[in-house]
Amino acid sequence: MSQQKEIISTINGLIVTLKDGQEGFRQASEAVKDSQLKSLFSEYSLQRSKFAGEQQNEAISLGENNPENTSSTAGAIHRAWINLKSAITSQDDRAILAECERGEDSAVSEYKKAMEEKELSSPIRDTISRQYTDVKSAHDRIRELRDAAKKN
Repeated sequence: MSQQKEIISTINGLIVTLKDGQEGFRQASEAVKDSQLKSLFSEYSLQRSKFAGEQQNEAISLGENNPENTSSTAGAIHRAWINLKSAITSQDDRAILAECERGEDSAVSEYKKAMEEKELSSPIRDTISRQYTDVKSAHDRIRELRDAAKKN
């Protein structure tokens, strides 16, 4: 595969991951009872939408006519699990936080893999690095909230 195609493939992988997060956070915001969590999850959903748009623009600038614009099958399965878990546990906020953290573990991993791509141009690497910092921050925040919910 050419370097250009590999870079586009890396970017498309991030887009799918971001779309998964966007939809997962949207569903989580609808499922939790706590208004602050609803707000936080809505904010993260919008952030992921914005990040996906940035990555789609990067892919287009590299010549990709049709960058990814949907979530993955695995993401759909993950979201279904959030719905199942929240229904079973009567929309237990801690259980939903734990599932969101699990989804964020995957996002952090995808970003780390993307940053290992040696052929990324500086502007693309900068975008991925900036987004990674925010994704990692969201992951850590969700983990803290999950841990705090454990103690209550």
